[in-house]
Amino acid sequence: MTAEVLKVTIQRDADRVETFDVPAYENQTVLDVVSWVQQNADPTLSYRFACRVGMCGSCAMMVNGVPRWTCRTHISKVVDGNAVMIGPLRNLPVIKDLAVDMDPFFDKWVAAEGVHHGALTRDDEIAPVHETSATRVEANAGIECINCSVCYAACDTVASNPDYLGPAALQRAWTLLNDAKDEGRVAILDAVSGSGGCHNCHSMGSCTMYCPNELNPMSAIAGLKRETAKNFFKRGR
Repeated sequence: MTAEVLKVTIQRDADRVETFDVPAYENQTVLDVVSWVQQNADPTLSYRFACRVGMCGSCAMMVNGVPRWTCRTHISKVVDGNAVMIGPLRNLPVIKDLAVDMDPFFDKWVAAEGVHHGALTRDDEIAPVHETSATRVEANAGIECINCSVCYAACDTVASNPDYLGPAALQRAWTLLNDAKDEGRVAILDAVSGSGGCHNCHSMGSCTMYCPNELNPMSAIAGLKRETAKNFFKRGR
């Protein structure tokens, strides 16, 4: 990137985009660019961020049509010539400008039974966890999800089917299904086998391709498909 000025186009709503001239700097991130616009050109611009170091996931946006963490995306890696297009995450309602409503995303975690189902009390002994067991390895594979919803924005199935639970919720369900301390196996399998469940996934792999933490939701969803199928035939006997 050699230009001294970036042409930054920001999607303000469905029918309105605005372009700003932003000074280019070395090691500049997309979030730096958005912050510059808000601080120097238009203080009414709304967006969301917190940690700035790839820990919280709240700064995720569409950058040239691709969902990304903007705090960890250097502008030099995505700029086309000296231009870049930034918009709100797709598949979620827009509150204002680049800030989206995350409620539908988290509601689907609940719908997928993505909450711990405990059975022990404080008086019971702590159940052992065997770190090398096959189920624990599967559970560990998804625990670094930070709920950024990049996979949700990348998913074409979510775009065409608003009832689909989505990659993150299904990966969470798979993690709990393989957690020896979780007692919700029946509830989880029932939740993810319904009309918006895992069998809606077309295995296109966008969730895995774009996950900033290099997780593999598509593999988790495939696991749920296998287990729900086994559960169906087991109950049918």
